[in-house]
Amino acid sequence: MSHVTYNKMWAEAQEGLNNLLQTETEDKSPKPLKDHPIVFQMLATFYVKYVQIFHNLETAYDQIVHPQKRLVIRQVLEGVMGRILELKNEMVELENSEFHYFDDILQDQKLCPEHIEIPIPRYFIKEKLKVLKEREKILAQILVNAGLQDIEPKKHIKVMTFEEAIRIIQISERARQGRLRAEFMKQIYLEEKRERQARLHSGKSPNLDASAVCIQKVWRGYIQMKRTEKIREEEMIFLGMSPPPHFHRISASLMQAQRVEAMRCEVQEKHEEEYKKALVAIKNRLREMEGPDIKESLQEQIRQWFIECRLPPQNQGSLELVSVIKDEFRHITGKFPDYPDEEDGGSIVIFSQKTPEQVAAELAAKEEELQKKSKDKGKKGKKEKEKKKKGKEKGKEKQEKKANEEKEGWKMAPSNFLPIMEEGNNWYKDVWQHREEGWNFHQEYDPELVKEEKRKEVKEEIRVQVDELMRQELKNLKLAVDREKDKKKRSGKKDKVSHAGLVIPPAQFLTQKWGYNLLTSRSGTKTRTKSFAVEDYIKNARTIDSLYKELVEGGLLIKPKTVKLSDYVGEYSYLGTTLRQVDIEPMPSLADVRQLIALYGILPLGSQALHEKSPLVKALLLAGPAGVGKKMLVHALCTETGANLFNLSASNIAGKYPGKSGLQMLLNMVFKVAKQLQPSVVWIGNTEKTFYKKVPKAEKEMEPKRLKKNLPKILKSLKAEDRVLIVGTTTRPFDADLRPFCKVYKKIILIPRPDYASRFALWKHIILQNGGSLSKSPTISCLAKMSDGFTQGHIIYAAQTILSERRIRQLNRKPLTAVELMGALARQDPVYKEEEDMFKAWYAKTPLGKARAKALMEESGVQTRACAQCPDVHTVQRENGLQRRHQADEAFQRLADKITAAEQSKAKVYVVLANFQLFFQQKSITTKKIETLGMYVQKKSSKYSEAIFLLKNCQVKVQRDSRQYENP
Repeated sequence: MSHVTYNKMWAEAQEGLNNLLQTETEDKSPKPLKDHPIVFQMLATFYVKYVQIFHNLETAYDQIVHPQKRLVIRQVLEGVMGRILELKNEMVELENSEFHYFDDILQDQKLCPEHIEIPIPRYFIKEKLKVLKEREKILAQILVNAGLQDIEPKKHIKVMTFEEAIRIIQISERARQGRLRAEFMKQIYLEEKRERQARLHSGKSPNLDASAVCIQKVWRGYIQMKRTEKIREEEMIFLGMSPPPHFHRISASLMQAQRVEAMRCEVQEKHEEEYKKALVAIKNRLREMEGPDIKESLQEQIRQWFIECRLPPQNQGSLELVSVIKDEFRHITGKFPDYPDEEDGGSIVIFSQKTPEQVAAELAAKEEELQKKSKDKGKKGKKEKEKKKKGKEKGKEKQEKKANEEKEGWKMAPSNFLPIMEEGNNWYKDVWQHREEGWNFHQEYDPELVKEEKRKEVKEEIRVQVDELMRQELKNLKLAVDREKDKKKRSGKKDKVSHAGLVIPPAQFLTQKWGYNLLTSRSGTKTRTKSFAVEDYIKNARTIDSLYKELVEGGLLIKPKTVKLSDYVGEYSYLGTTLRQVDIEPMPSLADVRQLIALYGILPLGSQALHEKSPLVKALLLAGPAGVGKKMLVHALCTETGANLFNLSASNIAGKYPGKSGLQMLLNMVFKVAKQLQPSVVWIGNTEKTFYKKVPKAEKEMEPKRLKKNLPKILKSLKAEDRVLIVGTTTRPFDADLRPFCKVYKKIILIPRPDYASRFALWKHIILQNGGSLSKSPTISCLAKMSDGFTQGHIIYAAQTILSERRIRQLNRKPLTAVELMGALARQDPVYKEEEDMFKAWYAKTPLGKARAKALMEESGVQTRACAQCPDVHTVQRENGLQRRHQADEAFQRLADKITAAEQSKAKVYVVLANFQLFFQQKSITTKKIETLGMYVQKKSSKYSEAIFLLKNCQVKVQRDSRQYENP
């Protein structure tokens, strides 16, 4: 695409952002809202619109080559990302749930689920690509030197018993003998057949016509079979039920678009380098050309200020009276003014359009403040004790305020990113919205804008130099005119000086982040603890390179696998809002999990400004059954942000750095390197072992609870400027002690097994990825249905096991069947309902789960009280139920009639069923009717098994609704 296209995309995004900012800032003191559904709808609408703007801005920033435009886009882009995180945090606090569903908003705004997918900004990796490549080289070199490069992770090998081995040998031997016997019998049969044919045709002459007819029959049958297959395939492609042959090929236009994007990136880098060179060159030119004039002008203005402060009002501005100042005139302020310090702004204070009296008053007020501060230092100790007593009272007051706010209603929290977006939006309006760029076809930097920017910097640099000169000139003037001595000015910040004259740094530099303090004795002497000596050694004697090397050699810093977040395949939940409206809590989909990883992990780690101002997430827990992709998401976090990956799993640190001092040294090394080389991800696999209620005997030697006491201290030491994220993964969270577990991991993402839509997408993706073909592959819908209960890991294992190199070569003559894949899948254990219920029960005990359950109970209590106040509510419910059942029966009859009319076309039957799918979920249909229709469809063709499954899924809802009608 051209420059104009991306400029239009940017302009549209800015226009949408401008409308949103007007909506958000038009009412500065909004009234509290009590209706939570309305509040959530408002927040969700804002969220969806901001995500759309995020898409356009990210694409524009990646493809626009003008360096000065990209500065504006970058500021607005980071503001939009931060605002999305703030809105997500507001929705979580409002709904008490990490997962939210926007299917109703998408339907209203006619959008697709792809429009609200959080994009990963490409500049996270592009802007530090050289650094990442250099780091990969260093890591690879360390691994080669340590002899660890060629070591591959051990594959899990199932232990075989002696009886199983004998049985396998017997099966193989019997199969070999059976093949030999079959081959021998085949040879005997063929020999006998040849003898019979020879006896039959011994006395007859060959009939050429009969032979020709036989050949024609076979050939025509073969040709007709091929024609029928081709017609059937064309029909399926036309109906959209099979992809066309060229669907998965890379088209020429797509390859051309990719080449253009790569060329634009090269031009972008070239223009960026030219812009950086121009910044230096234009600044030097301005310093040479305009510097002397600026210096002279500043000096004249400052001298004029000296005279105005000294002369009486009627003679201000007269420069000829300088010689008679001493004897004839009395100055207004009583003396020559004190020159403002550089900390106070220097001559900027003079040029702030204030009278001499105002300037003198400001300087005097600042001196008084400094004196007050020095007096108040002695009183701080007494005040701190009083504050501690009042702290508990304030905590109670805050809780009461929160309770009152909940009663009053909801208010939007103040935003850290709205001012950033407003500033960027104003910058766009003032500079770029109506700027004429007909001359700049190649979209290079604009020199006039550079001059405006650098002129300010040159003026500031010259002002600092002029301040030094004029300070000395004022000193000489005072000595010459007033015979005054220059007073010593108090410095704002002084270092403490000990009795021996040594400079003692402030206390915060001596207190270490990991809880190491200086022990002060009564006599005033200070001694170091052993732990402080350990950290002091690591901090001063060890370099980052040596620590990095030691961690790599120890297996604590590992190389992440190259996995993108988009490789985590999963579909969107299309009925989340609908199910919640009928008080059914839907299980989150894999697309929802992917969104949370992007919001809580990738965006904050990728941007420093975003991490400092957005809601802080220090630790993240990924919980779910084995095989749902928890480790893959950890590696995707590192790949998308270029982060280092540290492995502090209990099994990995077992036997390393023993003892308390060794553990302290280990943690100090890990987090020092993590902070210096940020962003960093600290992964703790099987993190439930760290919080075991009771350690199993088999794992006591491993000491799995080593990190339990240190993790809370580490979290406290992590500040907003530290882009370090602790990620824990667990398959058995219910084995951990819940209270300390949730104290460390305040953000918990429960990853479920894939639903039908996700399995459907996953099977297609895995078959194609492993060399299979969809045109001749088994029915994907059948595989998705039959693999219910299995995780992504099971599906990938089954596909990789079947689609070997030998099997891929046979696909043309022997298409892949569902039986093969299901055979490999059946050899694995699925996620049973009992295990899934254990995860749900555990999550309901977490703080967020308890809060949501409490909110739902309160909401149901309000509805119950409202029903109790209505005298005829039961009668109304019963009448409404009977009316709904009558409507459903009529709709069912219409459906049956349409299927009967469309029985000649299978595609039409599928269309009819799809049209009635949503109606079935909203209206109740009797179980008997569903079974009747299922039997009817089943008789027509076995191809309709998917439709039968869809209808039978409504039985649970029908039974519940039937009970509600009978006993409302």
